[in-house]
Amino acid sequence: MKNMIIQITADEVKKSIDDKKDIVLLDVRTPEEYSRGKIEGSMNISVENITDQIIFAVPDKNKIIYAYCLSGSRSEVVVAMMKQLGYTNVFSMTSGLLMWRSKKYPLST
Repeated sequence: MKNMIIQITADEVKKSIDDKKDIVLLDVRTPEEYSRGKIEGSMNISVENITDQIIFAVPDKNKIIYAYCLSGSRSEVVVAMMKQLGYTNVFSMTSGLLMWRSKKYPLST
């Protein structure tokens, strides 16, 4: 299961945003966590709701999706779930928002 998870670094995510690449930023934390600070432009679907909501939120299964959470553990679970649903370009941001914050990248509230 673990080998299905493709990791992406905070640096790579930031570069994709700066380059205005056509990506989906998926925050898989709880709505409460999301409201306290998120990467600008992200959408929030908590890990518990992924299977019910992702197909409506992102119907294109070939879309590039970068999933993140606080530390990277929940986003890995989500990537595995989404792969099982047929998504092909879904990545987990290594060390999540902890790494994002440590690099002093911006968060919006």
